[in-house]
Amino acid sequence: MDAIELDERSQDIFRQIVEAYLASGEPIGSRSISRALPHKLSPASVRNVMSDLEQLGLIYAPHVSAGRLPTDRGLRFFVDALLTVGELTPDERVGIDQQVSGSGSDAVDAALTKASMVLSGLSSGAGVVLTNTADLRLKHIEFVSLDPGKAIVVLVGEDGSVENRIVNLPAGLPQSALQEASNYLNAHIRGRTVGEAHSIIEQLAVDARAALDSLTQKLVEQGIATWSEASNKGPGTLIVHGRGNLLQNLEVRSDVERVRQLLDDLETKRDLMQLLSLTEEGEGVRIFIGSENKLFSLSGSSLIISPYRDNQQRTVGVLGIIGPTRLNYAKIIPAVDYTAQVVSKLMK
Repeated sequence: MDAIELDERSQDIFRQIVEAYLASGEPIGSRSISRALPHKLSPASVRNVMSDLEQLGLIYAPHVSAGRLPTDRGLRFFVDALLTVGELTPDERVGIDQQVSGSGSDAVDAALTKASMVLSGLSSGAGVVLTNTADLRLKHIEFVSLDPGKAIVVLVGEDGSVENRIVNLPAGLPQSALQEASNYLNAHIRGRTVGEAHSIIEQLAVDARAALDSLTQKLVEQGIATWSEASNKGPGTLIVHGRGNLLQNLEVRSDVERVRQLLDDLETKRDLMQLLSLTEEGEGVRIFIGSENKLFSLSGSSLIISPYRDNQQRTVGVLGIIGPTRLNYAKIIPAVDYTAQVVSKLMK
């Protein structure tokens, strides 16, 4: 955005327009602004300033003789230059800590689900969490006997996530082969990302023929196939909570169509890996407003996201809020930031 400078009077009037929009979604007129200003200014003088703001592309009139609303450009200017971002209270921090923190073997999955619920509850939008399956590193793989002829393959990621698959056992396979196959795979694949594991799978299958007996080799190949299957599920796991928030207070058909488009995008996971790439250019919270939000641009929504990281500071996912441009940015930005910090601590 080109540099925009507003004098104090213009800032006060522009702030009134934006804050009225964020509070109600309704345009505000010069007479109402005149009464709300901290200093005396006639409606005619307010209209002159509004005309200047319109020329700068910061506001627009949705209807003839209507009040004014901020444009996407105006909201961006407001967020960058005029918004005072508050801090969470100690009670709010404790509340997020208690709600997000999980326990047990499903701690990470539970925490991510709770994070999306917390963010949804703090906004008029949907809480969104995306995990990056492509960069998941394998911590442990184990074959556990289920019943004659079947076993469960347990895949544990370094982020604490757990995948279970049932496989058929080769006829005549001794019990000791389960442990032998587990040890062999852990020795070769542990610590590998999905992408790295793919590159060694073929060679691993060849090596197994020389190192293992034929039945154990078949089991190892099933384990490799299972890990490969887990890596091919897609770009990541998406958790969305609070879709109903997006359907509240819809008064015009264009809003209904906008939300329908957004829900369709979320349902089909359209270009979701862009969420991860959007966070690579900097630390902390990223804000995308309306048309500048390339991922959900057709729905005219705002996106406030932050990455969460593992103990090696690798980005393993993103979380945040997707909703209308009329979000409470001052409240949501610190909430998204702190929730990402809490999830990152759990990853470590």
